[in-house]
Amino acid sequence: MAGIYVHIPFCKAKCTYCDFASYPDKLCFAESYMACVYREMAMRSPELKNYTFDTLYIGGGTPSVIDEKYIAMLVAAAKKNFNLAENAEITIEMNPGTVSAGKIALYEKCGINRYSVGLQTAIDSQLEDVGRIHNLKDFLACAKLLKGKNFSADVMIGLKNQSVADIEYTIETAEKSGAGHISMYALSPEDGTPIYTDYLNGELPDGDTVAEMYAAGAEKLRSLGYERYEVSNFCKKGKESRHNLNYWKRGDYIGFGVAASSCINNVRMTNTFDLDEYFKCILSNHFAVVNSEEVDKAGQEEEFIMLALRTSAGLNLKEYTALFGGDFIKKYSQAIQKTRGYVEFLPDFIKIKDEFLFVQNSIIVEYLRLQD
Repeated sequence: MAGIYVHIPFCKAKCTYCDFASYPDKLCFAESYMACVYREMAMRSPELKNYTFDTLYIGGGTPSVIDEKYIAMLVAAAKKNFNLAENAEITIEMNPGTVSAGKIALYEKCGINRYSVGLQTAIDSQLEDVGRIHNLKDFLACAKLLKGKNFSADVMIGLKNQSVADIEYTIETAEKSGAGHISMYALSPEDGTPIYTDYLNGELPDGDTVAEMYAAGAEKLRSLGYERYEVSNFCKKGKESRHNLNYWKRGDYIGFGVAASSCINNVRMTNTFDLDEYFKCILSNHFAVVNSEEVDKAGQEEEFIMLALRTSAGLNLKEYTALFGGDFIKKYSQAIQKTRGYVEFLPDFIKIKDEFLFVQNSIIVEYLRLQD
């Protein structure tokens, strides 16, 4: 299993919490940028001819803000340059304020079969506060256009003036609108973003409050028939994101575009975050990679543990032995002893108990110290 990720760095406006490579003032470069992405794909094609790619994920930024013809050309370029599985999952991220019936019709025609919609919250005042360009009415209109299609909705917790009731209402709204998958994640105020000032001023919910919000949201999702399969991801039966599952299983993936990351045959690469530099590299027939490193066996083991314990299924003990040799229970007996109140054993698996998944970092770290 392998995946393709394409980063579209354009948007209408930068959200106050956004720390991604996105440019609200450079949409005029979209045509030139996409031409470079198609070219980068062609440059990578020969070395990846033996791979079959099961997923294609178009993220951003706001991919739905650019002309839909460029998205259709992108999917065509992926199919031309790589072995894309016949039943490949092809996802595009969308902001509800940038879609139309015509866009979605062309998306579907070119092969896109999954949509990730940035709802964040169903409370208009909160949307406005974080700089989102859409409102609840826009989301409902978008969901109506996606009726009967496979789509996911993002829900953000930890917003200023947000209550548990607001989160539950947002989840109910997404469910009633037909979302088969919901990603619920906590706001992370990053230094350098506008919302970081709110964090410094103590205007955002504290860690304990956010944990309570997460627990309430998870319970609401469960009551509505969504199963948690990773810390932040919940879905109706059979609606898991295959692209994300590939990440958590340490599958290979190749990234295209500015700031895109890749991991092929245990070599991690990251493209430049500078748009001008990306243009210069690709137009001169050079890859835009600014960082590349091979992950050694110890690093592979650390990643395997960290990613597996983020999932609801947990870490497969037989798979661990097949990949790294030895007995996980014996090797990590000290970590297991320290975390015994937070983990449980199932046949062939060790997993973090559901009620502690939200604070999994503080548990997982005990298993990584052995790698130091």
